[in-house]
Amino acid sequence: MLTQLSIRDVVLIEKLDLRLHPGLTVLTGETGAGKSILLDSMGLALGERSAAGLVRAGAEQASVSACFDLPTGHKLFALLAEQGLDVPQDASEPVVLRRVVTRDGRSRAYVNDQPVGVALLRRAAAELVEIQGQHEQMGLADQSTHLDLLDAYGVAPKLRARTADAHRAWTEAGVALGAARSRIEQAAREEDWLRQSVQDLSSLAPQDDEEAQLAGTRQALQQNEKRAEAIGAALAELTPRDRRGGGGPAGALRAAVRALQRLLPPPGHDETAENTDAQKGVHAAMDALEQADAALSDAEATLTRLAADQDADPRLLEQTEERLFALRAAARKHGVSVAELPGLLRGFQERLDALDSGHARIGALETALRETRAAFEEAATALSAARATAAKRLEAAVMGELKPLRLERARFIVSLIRLEPENWNARGTEQASFLIAANPGQPPGPLARVASGGELSRLMLALKVVLAGRSAIPTLVFDEVDSGVGGATAASIGERLAKVARDVQVLVVTHSPQVAARGNQHLRISKHVAAGRTETRAEPLRDDHRREEIARMLAGETITEAARAAADSLLDPVSERLV
Repeated sequence: MLTQLSIRDVVLIEKLDLRLHPGLTVLTGETGAGKSILLDSMGLALGERSAAGLVRAGAEQASVSACFDLPTGHKLFALLAEQGLDVPQDASEPVVLRRVVTRDGRSRAYVNDQPVGVALLRRAAAELVEIQGQHEQMGLADQSTHLDLLDAYGVAPKLRARTADAHRAWTEAGVALGAARSRIEQAAREEDWLRQSVQDLSSLAPQDDEEAQLAGTRQALQQNEKRAEAIGAALAELTPRDRRGGGGPAGALRAAVRALQRLLPPPGHDETAENTDAQKGVHAAMDALEQADAALSDAEATLTRLAADQDADPRLLEQTEERLFALRAAARKHGVSVAELPGLLRGFQERLDALDSGHARIGALETALRETRAAFEEAATALSAARATAAKRLEAAVMGELKPLRLERARFIVSLIRLEPENWNARGTEQASFLIAANPGQPPGPLARVASGGELSRLMLALKVVLAGRSAIPTLVFDEVDSGVGGATAASIGERLAKVARDVQVLVVTHSPQVAARGNQHLRISKHVAAGRTETRAEPLRDDHRREEIARMLAGETITEAARAAADSLLDPVSERLV
C-alpha cells in the first residue's frame, strides 16, 4: 500500500508530506483548492507525462516520491530483479518511486534511488496503483487485464494450469519438429559437401588430443636427431674415415709415442747415471701419452655405444610432421581448431544420419505435434466453458451493483472473443473484453469509449466491488467518482468504496459529504496565501474539524447548525473508524 507521498515544488505545492493509512482515505476541499494538483503530482511518481509547467515558480526542479509497503513475493519484486535492479531483502524495507522534473521539462526517474527509464517506472507503478478518474483510467480500462480478472473471479486455477502445461508441450513439439525439418533441409542442401567432408575426415580419422601428442612426439624426435648428429660429428673427429692414414687424435698420440721411443736405449743397454733424469722424463711423457690414448679409446667406445642407442628415425619424424600438418590443414579448411575435428566429424555424420533417417523422425514428431495440439484444445475447451459460466456470473454480479450507482439503464457485458489458431497461447483460445452499453438501444463498446467520465468511474467502482480481493494491485485511486450524483446514489458510492477498502487501500477525491463521511482517513486540501505567494496544503482532519468540513460540504460557505447536525448523522455510524 501507499504509505507516504512527498511533494516538492509542484505548481502551488512548495512542500507537502502525506502519511497514508490502510482503508479508505477521502480528500476534500473547495473547487480550485488543488486536489487535481495532488493527483497530478502522484501521477508524476507513477510515470505519467511530465511538463516544465509543473515546476513551481522560482524553483529549479520539482520532485515527487511515493513510498509503498509491499508483502513478500509481490510481483513488483520479480520485475525489478528481471531488470537487474536491487530488490529489498527485508519485507520491512519500502519501495520508493521517485520522479524529478527540471525547469526545462526534462525528467529523471528512480526506483529505490536506482536510476530507471520512465517506461520502467510506469511498469512498476502499474503493479502498485490503479487510477480511475474523470479523464483517464488505469487498470480495469485496460482490456489486457480482463481475462485474468475473469479467471480470478470464477475459474478454477487447475484449468488454467492444465491449459498452460498443454500449450507448453504443444509449443515444444512444434519447436522440435521445426528444428528437425530445418536440419534436414540444411543437410539436403549440403549433402554432396557433407558426404565429401565426412569421407575426408573419416580417412584422416582425427583423434582427441592428437595434436598435442603429435607435437610432443615431433619435438622429442627433433631432439633425438640433434643428439645423433652431435654424437656422429664427435665420432667423426675421433675416428677419421681413413684410419690407415693414421689421422685423428688416436694416430697423433701413437705417433708421438713412437717418436719418444727412439730416445730410449736399446733393450739390454746399461743406462749411465748422467742421463737417468732424462730417461725418466721420456718415460713419464710416454706414460701420459699412453694414458691419453686409453682415455681416447674409452671416449670413442662410449660415443659408439651412444650412437648405437639412438633410435632417431628420419622417416618417423617426417611421418609425424606430415600427420600434424594434415590435421592442421583440415582444421583451417573447416574453420575450427584441430581439437574440434573429432566433434566436427561426429556432427557431420549426425547431419547425414538425420538426412538418411529424417523422414521417419519427422513422422514421429508430426504425430507428437498433433497429439499435443489435441490435448491443448481439449484443455482449452474446458477452460473456455468455465469462462463462459464465470462471465455470466460476473455480468449478473456487476449488474446488481449498477442500480444503486444510478446506472440502472446500463448493461455490462463480458465478451469472450475466440482467437485465430495462430494467436492461441498459454492462457487459452480466447480473449475477454468488458463492454458497456450505457443506454438502452446503444450497442455495447469498450469501457473507456462508451461511458462518460462519471459513469465510467462508477462502473469501475461496481467492478471493483465485485472483484474485491481478486487483484494484486494494493492501492486504488478514484477521482470524483461521485461527480454529478448526490443523495442516495452518493451514499451507495460511499458504502461501496468502504467495502472495497476492506481488501485494498482506496484514495478518493470527492465533493460528496456522504462519501467523505465513510473515510477512515480524511484530508482537507486548501489554498493559502502567505507572503504574497499562493500555496496548496493538505491537512488531516479529526473530530470537530472533520465535522465542520462535512457540514461545509453540505451547506456551502455559511455553515448552519442544521448542517452540523446533518454532518453528525452522517459521521455517527462510521466515526469510530477514523484514523
